Amino acid sequence: MSIQATIETKLNEAFSPERLVVLNESHLHAGHHHVDGGDHATFDGSGETHFRIRIVAPAFAGMSRIDRHRAVNDALAAELKAGLHALAIEPAAPGEATRW
Repeated sequence: MSIQATIETKLNEAFSPERLVVLNESHLHAGHHHVDGGDHATFDGSGETHFRIRIVAPAFAGMSRIDRHRAVNDALAAELKAGLHALAIEPAAPGEATRW
């Protein structure tokens, strides 16, 4: 299963969202420098390392923005530990305005 599919599955299970969009933005980071095993390397933009998560879920009602981010990070802890490099998280509760 791809990392994107795993992210989608885990977030659906954890939050039962009304809306969920997981965008692979790895290609947007081509040329960036990463530290890999202590060595600096230039990222070629391939693979599944950078994602944007847009999620609207009732579970976020009454939570602060930082608590929402922590909840998403907790749900994806195994992926982050395994090398997922970056998440841009755009969480909202139903009825809240989104930019997307």
